[in-house]
Amino acid sequence: IYFQVLGSIRSLDPSFEKASRIEINRRSRVECCSLDNKAKHLVGGFRNATKCKHVQDWVEKLLRDYKMKKEAQKQARNMDHQPEVGADDEYDEGEPSASALLSKKRKIKGPLDKYVTIPPRDVLQGRKERKCIFGACDKEQRNIVCLGIARWFYDAGLSFNAVTYPSWNEMCELIGLYGPGLKTPSMWEVREPLLKREKANVGAKLLKNKKEWSNKGCSLMSNGWRDPVSKKDIVKFLVNSTKGSVFLKSMDVSEVVKDARLLFELLYKMVKEVREHNVVQVVTDNASNYIKAGKYLMDERRHLYWTPCAAHCIDLMLEDIASLLAVKNAMKKCMFMNNFIYGRVPIVNMMRRFTSNRNLHRPVITRFATSFITMSQFHKKLITSTEWDESKWPKDYGGKKLATPLVKVLRMVDAEKKPAMGYIYAAMDRAKEAISLSCNNREEKYKEAFGIIDKRWECQLHHSLHAAGYFLNPAMQYKYQADVNTEEVMNGLLNCIDRLVPDTKVQSAILNELYLFKNAVGKRDRRKGVASSSARGGKRTVRVTPRRRDLQLVDEEDSKDEENDVDLEDEGKEEDDDLGYDSNEEYLGNEEDHSNEDLL
Repeated sequence: IYFQVLGSIRSLDPSFEKASRIEINRRSRVECCSLDNKAKHLVGGFRNATKCKHVQDWVEKLLRDYKMKKEAQKQARNMDHQPEVGADDEYDEGEPSASALLSKKRKIKGPLDKYVTIPPRDVLQGRKERKCIFGACDKEQRNIVCLGIARWFYDAGLSFNAVTYPSWNEMCELIGLYGPGLKTPSMWEVREPLLKREKANVGAKLLKNKKEWSNKGCSLMSNGWRDPVSKKDIVKFLVNSTKGSVFLKSMDVSEVVKDARLLFELLYKMVKEVREHNVVQVVTDNASNYIKAGKYLMDERRHLYWTPCAAHCIDLMLEDIASLLAVKNAMKKCMFMNNFIYGRVPIVNMMRRFTSNRNLHRPVITRFATSFITMSQFHKKLITSTEWDESKWPKDYGGKKLATPLVKVLRMVDAEKKPAMGYIYAAMDRAKEAISLSCNNREEKYKEAFGIIDKRWECQLHHSLHAAGYFLNPAMQYKYQADVNTEEVMNGLLNCIDRLVPDTKVQSAILNELYLFKNAVGKRDRRKGVASSSARGGKRTVRVTPRRRDLQLVDEEDSKDEENDVDLEDEGKEEDDDLGYDSNEEYLGNEEDHSNEDLL
């Protein structure tokens, strides 16, 4: 009994350390079961426990002093939680009276408090603005609280943008709802139990994302780098879907990064973890070992795609263009000028006076193509001298005209605001057109650059998924129909359908929907769809032959005759003439965002 009582007190009060080690011989049996009643049994003087006849005096004194100390602390805590005079002066606008509200000071919490406390997700919803008749006093109190919060930021060395996180407002509101007397979490609580609980909460929130993976598919993405300190190759895996990107895990791949077969096994393992039927594509960088591993993966898993990182592909294009003689010379001049300016403090200060404190190395959206972006800054109006304007240098194309369109495409694909899959196909075509026009259509100036772009595009970046995204992008389908409905795009779309959807019945349903999508016919204008079907003189059906290339739309009355097969590209030309862009915009909705087109 002594061991149990003193041991429990020792965990709360270090002064009992020496007493708890004393061994006590046999004592009378205690009928009660709780530690509190056992302590009462040793101390005596309580109605619900008889006093022990064999207890030593010094043990009884220690236990009695400890219980008196705990009782005094309890009474002091109760006094601190009593409502203060004037606590009802605070009220919300629209309430009948201040006396009808709860006190600003919270009383002792009981078992029912956990059932009436607002859960975290609803803390900030429907909250009324704080109103107080003592405006100056309230402002002063807020300043004191904010100063204490800011002091904690300064002591901990936290980033100031932490206050922009949604969880910041939620935390402050929960602390206010609790009231005074909150026992702050210890370092162990934050590091162990609370971290595990938050991990479980995040896992519960990810259930919606995983459901979206199953319904609409997802992309498994990998991003690798080498730690210069530990000399390890690290790769992190993320899953992207319409719900956003989710971090999956990070791994040390130092032993497998050089072996394509081991990389394939790693990618295969990650696909199984996300589930193959959910994965549409696996995205990696363009290293040779990753390219081989991606091909192994596509051979092993017949219903998904491996695609390289588009931003990395375009960056490699820019690096190859930088090796051209004219571009290389321009780069050297820019590097020399940049080093000359930043190597001399007076010149740097003078430059900043004329550029409104703007630096040449300003932050940009993309992490790639820094050299070309710096070179384009030299061509901007950073120098207002007439001698510069009248000279040949502002008009010299160097490498700027070759690289600027690709830099714009790079920024588009590397941005995180919206998916760029449906714009890459058109972006590359328009980039080549812009390069040609900037060189006045003189082929000798851009021939080498086009060879570099075509080489990277054909062997790495050109995939059937890009063609399918181009065709299914409403902003492109209804505005640039002549460019979208080409043989190359249609072949890519059919390849994508054949690989991702092995079921022929589902393929037939998809092709029927493609016809409706192409002609902007659907539930929004069912009568127009019926009229179009009648004008064609027959019902549109799908015939799927064993060969992959024979996925075609045909008329029902001609479905038995192979000579009357009609390709998807030639379907509905007459109907397209009847559907102007107004009806297409109605199909898209007025809120369709075409902001990506401005980047092309």
